[in-house]
This record gives sequence, C-alpha cells and structure tokens, in this order.
Amino acid sequence: MGALRRLLSMSKLMRTSCLVLVACVAWFAVNLVTPVGPPVLLWVPIPVGALLLTAAFHRTARTASLPAPTRRFWGHLSVSAFLVGVAHTTQAIDVLAHPGVGGAYNGPGLLIFDSGAILLILYALYRLPLTARSAGERLRVALDGGTVVAGAAVFIWHFQTRDALGSDNRGQVVGSLILGVLALVVVLAVAKVMLSGYEFIDKSALQWLAFAIFFGATSSLLQPLLGPDRPHLMVTQVGIPVVCCLASWAAERQRRATRRVVTVRRRPFSLVPYAAVVAVYVLLILETWNAGHGDQKMMVVGAVTLTALVMVRQVAAFVDNGRLLARLDHGATHDALTQLPNRSLFGQRLQQALAAEGAGRAGRPVSVALIDLDDFKEVNDTLGHEVGDLLLVDVARRLAGCAGPEDTVARLGGDEFVVVLPGADPAAAGRAAGRMADALRAPAVVNGHELPVSASIGIADGRTGDDPSVLLRHADIAMYAAKQQRGTTFLHFDETMSAPGGDHAQLRAAITDGRCFLVYQPIVSLDDGRLAGAEALVRWDHPEHGVLPPDTFIPLAERTGLIVPLGRFVLTEAVRQFAAWHAQYGAAAPTVLNINVSPRELREADYADFVAGTLATHGVDASRVVLEITESLALDLGPAVATLDRLRALGLRISLDDFGTGSSTLRLLHDCPVDEVKLDRSFTQAPASDRAPVAAAVIQLARALRLHAVAEGVETPEQAEQLRSLGYRTAQGYHFARPVPAAQLTEWMTGPPVPAQPSGLAR
Repeated sequence: MGALRRLLSMSKLMRTSCLVLVACVAWFAVNLVTPVGPPVLLWVPIPVGALLLTAAFHRTARTASLPAPTRRFWGHLSVSAFLVGVAHTTQAIDVLAHPGVGGAYNGPGLLIFDSGAILLILYALYRLPLTARSAGERLRVALDGGTVVAGAAVFIWHFQTRDALGSDNRGQVVGSLILGVLALVVVLAVAKVMLSGYEFIDKSALQWLAFAIFFGATSSLLQPLLGPDRPHLMVTQVGIPVVCCLASWAAERQRRATRRVVTVRRRPFSLVPYAAVVAVYVLLILETWNAGHGDQKMMVVGAVTLTALVMVRQVAAFVDNGRLLARLDHGATHDALTQLPNRSLFGQRLQQALAAEGAGRAGRPVSVALIDLDDFKEVNDTLGHEVGDLLLVDVARRLAGCAGPEDTVARLGGDEFVVVLPGADPAAAGRAAGRMADALRAPAVVNGHELPVSASIGIADGRTGDDPSVLLRHADIAMYAAKQQRGTTFLHFDETMSAPGGDHAQLRAAITDGRCFLVYQPIVSLDDGRLAGAEALVRWDHPEHGVLPPDTFIPLAERTGLIVPLGRFVLTEAVRQFAAWHAQYGAAAPTVLNINVSPRELREADYADFVAGTLATHGVDASRVVLEITESLALDLGPAVATLDRLRALGLRISLDDFGTGSSTLRLLHDCPVDEVKLDRSFTQAPASDRAPVAAAVIQLARALRLHAVAEGVETPEQAEQLRSLGYRTAQGYHFARPVPAAQLTEWMTGPPVPAQPSGLAR
C-alpha cells in the first residue's frame, strides 16, 4: 500500500518514466533467456526515457518558486539529458547496423555526444554554489574524493579498460579510454559535491542524482557478465532507462522542495570513502580466492581484517567527536536555562526568514513577536532566583508549544522571549500572539508556589528584504506600548507608537543636560576578591519612564547618529572619574577602565585624536584604558579596523565583548586587533557540565593567542570558583556587585574586599 501511495503521488511524467523502465527491464529479462522479437525493441526505451528525463529536468528548471541557481542547475542538466539520449540512440544505430560486432560498441556518435553530456554535467556541478570551508576541510574533501576515484578506477580498469586495451579496434580502445577517464572525472565531481556540503539543491534530490550519475558511469562494467553468447544484449539497453528513471525522481524531489534548502553537515566524517575501500577489498578477495594460492589468500584476509579494525576504530572516534561537537554547538546557540535558541541563533533565523531569494519568496510576510514578562523582578526578589528560573522554564515550554513547524522561539535574555513567524501576515501573527497570550494566562505552579503569569507582547509586521534590527526594534516599541495595558495582551506596531527613549530630541537633550549618567561595575580579581578594574555603563534618567538601561535607547542613538556625542560623553566622563579616583586613592583605585565603543564611533576620522586628547587632558595613561567592542558588532567594523590599530598604537587595549556568541569568532581574532576577550554570560551561567568545556576552551585559546580573559555574568560562588580553577584571573557579575554610581564604588577602595552580593539575573 505504501508503494502504491507513493506511485499515485508522483506526477504523470514520473509515472510514465517508471512504466517505461518496468517495460524495459521485463523485455530485457525475456531476451536474457532467449532472443524474442526484433532487436530494435531493446533500444526503444533509451530515446523514450531520455526524452522523459529531458522534460522532467526542464519542468524543474521552470519552477518559479526555486532560487535562480537551482533553476540554472537543472536547466543545464536538461540539455545534458538530451545529449545522453542522442548519444545512445547513435550507439543503437551503430549496433543495429553492425549486428556481428557484439559486446560494447563505442562509435564516434556515442563518444562525441556522451562526452558533451558529461562535460555539461561537470559544468553544472562546477557552477553549483557550495558552502565555504576551511583549508583543512578542503584537504579532507580532496582526500575523500581521491579515495572514491581510486576505488572507481580499480573497477573500471578491471572490468572495462583492461579488456579494451587488448582489442584490435583502435577506435574502440580510444573511445573506451576517453569514456573511462570522463567517468572518473564525473565520479570525482559528484563525490566533491556529496562530501563538501551544498546549498540551493534539495538534499535527497542531489543524492538520487549522484546515484544516477554514478550508476551511469559504472554500469558498463557489468557487460562481461552477459557473456559472449548473447551478442544482441548490452547493459546500456537497460542501464540508460534506469539512469533516466532515477534522475527523473531526483528532479521530482527538487520540484517539490519549493523553498531554499540549506544543509549544514553535522557528521564529522563521510561513509562514502569507506564504502569505496570496502568495494575494492571485496573485489580483491574475490579475485584472490579464484586465482591465488593459500598464502596469498591468508595475507589478503589478514590485510582486510586489519584495515577493517582500523576503520571501525576511526568511525567510533569520529562518532564520539561528533557528539562532543554537537554539545558544544548546542551550548553556543541555545540558552542554557530554557534550552531555547539564544540571541545569536535567533538573529540567524530572523535573517534567513527575511532573505528574499527566488521569485516565490519576494515580498513574503514575516512577523516578529517580542514577549516580556511583567513583574518578573518581584518574583526573583521575593521568592529567589531558583523560583524565577523555574518560572522562565515553564514560560519557555508554553511558548514553544504555541509555535508552528517553521517558527523559532528564542530567549533574548532575562525575562524576554522572541518568536520569529515566517510567512505570517498581520492577521496570522495576531492569531499566533493570541495563542501565546492564552497559554500564558494560566498561573504557574513552581516549588509549591502558584504564581500569576502576565506578559506584554509586541508584534512587528514585515516582509522579506526588511532590516532585521528595525523589525526587532518595532516589536520592542509595540511591547512597551502593550505594557501600558493591564494583563497579558498584545499590540501590533504602528508609527504612532513611541518607545521609551524613542524621541530623538529628548535623547539629544539628555546628553547635554545631565540626564545621561554613568554607573560602574567592578571587575574583580578571582584570587583575592580585590578591585582590578571597572566598566563604565551609561544610563538615561528619562522624565517619563525612569532610569533606562542602554538597550532601550542605544539603538535609537545608533540610527540617528547620536551615538557619536553620547559615546564621547561617556568616554570623557569615565576618564575624568578614573583620574579622580587615582588622584584620591592611588594604588587602591581600579587598575584599568573599560569603556564600550560602537563601530559608528570608530568610523569617525578624528576619533583616535579625540581619545588621545581626552587622556592627555586628564593625565591618564593609555595602557590603563580598555575599549570594548561586542563580537556581533565587530563584524560591521570594516574600515574602522584602521582606527583600532591607531588606538592600540597609542597604548590603549581592545576587548572583544560577548565572546562566543557571534558567528565568526576565530576569524575576528585573526582580522580584528584585540588584546582581551570577555567570556559571554551565557557560558558563565550554563550548567556546570556544559560550562566547563567552553570556558576551558576559551581560556586556553586566550593563552595561546596571549590575550587577557575576563568572565562576565558571574552570579554564584560556585561559578566564580570553577572559573578560577580553570585559570581565569578576573571576572565581573552580580555575585560581586551590580553597576553602581561612582560614589558607591569607593567602598572597594577604602577597605578590604567587599563581600559578594546575592546573585541575580542581569538586566
């Protein structure tokens, strides 16, 4: 029944190709027993199957919902399929015109058109966009591909080329050699595509196509099995229809995949080269067993056994390594508490949803829903952070239960969640938000406490091609507007809404009239708990919304250019305060001052001169100032890297903040001049079993590159002690102190180390 359902689900073109193959195999089987009917009937399925295959490829190439590279690839293959049909039709004519020749026949028509088809297949594979890989991965792919080609070469030599070289027909010898070499090249190209990963082509479609091409390149090796007493039969008569049917099914699979398929290979090894080795060894055993003597047989068996044991050991090691890599990858892209995708993975999913690729996706609606729990801080303050964490886990479970198969539910941090809704127009996004609101209205029972759950949901409605940061900002504005209403509710963004800090004029005035101020978070020595440094953080005392953290107004400052005067205010005030501490407290003052800087500031032509002048004005040594850039923003530095080089030449140090959350960490360490890395809080706060491997890897990497390492987000004594044991010397987080005004930081300078504060979630 399952096979019948699959057959009925096929297109008419595919069903026709299958029927042609069945008829071909049946007629070939009859003639295998005894010659029946005119010989031309054995060749008729070849042009028919090739025409059906050409039509299947052409239809896939004309599917408007597929990306342009995909349509181009299948368009090339449609021409190649037509050439294959012409090539083997000419072969049929040659064979029928020379009935006494028998066996394989490589006439000029077959050689010319088959060579053209193979070269066109190679060209299509060459133009197929492949995933970018490192030099080591490219070497591995080359070695694996070489293994596959070497194995195929052994079979082609044994079954075809060796006998052809003994023929008196020079044309047949040359044709056999050329087709054999081209077959090896096709095998190498297919192996390269299958081993190196791919984009734009459906995975199953490419696998079926690779199998069809491999079968077509090697099926002639079976010709000797027919024997000399059947001169009217050739493997080609059934082999080409098999190839046409398999390739037609590949085109059918691709046509059904109406959206781009990006495959990311997670397996740390490929079974393809191992299969090639096994096949060659099977051939070696068979030949030795038929022709060898006792010693040869035992030596071959021993060699095969030793190789098999080594292969099994390698595969076992690869599997273990794959599991470790999967754990590390999951820890880097998922929130340790809720196991939802984290901010980094959310950003990737949102960019994918907004990527306008292919005619079928242009203008596709995409919505983002931002969810913020109301009064979550009170839960932490009254019942403790353990209860708060369990509440977050419960909320994450409810939100995930409301998501569709294409949706992404992520935790941004603290009590903020976000949902990407690909393909959701405003009405569909409203229905999805309604389901989430309904799921969150029921109280949560946590550790015996029945806690009411209330959340505000902001929805931003967009389309493919929109800016991800703008869409998220609109959802944030809508969420704050929803907070003005009571209970769990949701609102769609519209232009009449204003966000906290959303007024350009208000923010400009705040920078100049003193409503923007600095707080400082201690950077603490893990060995003795003493003050090692301080990070300057900006706040805005908003007249309506109270004290706002930077994430509510920095995006506005970035969009409007106010980040430049705001950043210069922060630098000037922080350096002034740092100089005042040293003048008053001397060696007890913080050793270093960390200041956050944006790529927009670094692109200012006079930024390095401004920093140098500020340091000179206040008499601060440049080596005591560390400028922090976030890993995600560092990807946008571009020409600003030259400014970083100038700053380092002045003696300042550069720190890479939120280390481990971006998509190009190692490349950044190579391309971007940095002196320090700050381990992101998502790794610090992970469970101990997940925290240690990543934290240890980062400290070892920092040591190898001679970088200073700081751990962020330390919230418990256990976290601090484990980080210290791994080799970290400095850290910061709520376990030591929250960001405080400059006056309160003097407690760290006038006496013994300040006791650690109760842990808490960073906001």
